[in-house]
Amino acid sequence: MATPSRLLPLLGQFDFARERLTHRMAGPVMDSGDGTDTRVDPMTDEEYLWEPVPGCWSVRRRVDGPGRRATVLVGSGEWGRDAAPYPHPWPPPLTTIAWRLSHLSEMLTLRADHTAGRHALTRDDHPVSGDVDGAVAAFGAGAAAWRKALLSVDDAALDTVGYCTYPHGSDAEEPFLDIVWWVNQELLHHGAEIALLRDLYRARSH
Repeated sequence: MATPSRLLPLLGQFDFARERLTHRMAGPVMDSGDGTDTRVDPMTDEEYLWEPVPGCWSVRRRVDGPGRRATVLVGSGEWGRDAAPYPHPWPPPLTTIAWRLSHLSEMLTLRADHTAGRHALTRDDHPVSGDVDGAVAAFGAGAAAWRKALLSVDDAALDTVGYCTYPHGSDAEEPFLDIVWWVNQELLHHGAEIALLRDLYRARSH
């Protein structure tokens, strides 16, 4: 099946943002934005879990319980991600690289399933990684699953409201093309946040 022409620029944007974030986290080089390779050290577990201010939301061992102002650890496995039901705490807690990356991976994986899979995965099914290697791998798997799901849709699907049944967003009220745009926006802005936290971590002792 041919990829709808309206989807092509969004796919290109997604691929660029995914590759740039992956290289920004794993190194050894990344695209600086102008096509020039810039050296970057791979992220460490310490950096992945770094809390730049008190009271951050992060990923935590279940035995330790949720962090400040969180009420639950979502996800499956030994680790979970800080969360709270609506209305969320105000002002919003600052979140770690671990929290942001787990959020991205979960969103991509679940939306892929609710687009072209069993339409059944929940947050309780998605494993949360306590180490950077596992987290980067989970992000890569989620991104690949979402891209594969996008390649399965046609023009009619792009215009269908509620085509994706992901339960944690506005998917039920919006055409699928708008959801594709939103996922790109999530990847771009959380990727930028992760990049900034990497810069701050590197500069913290200077």
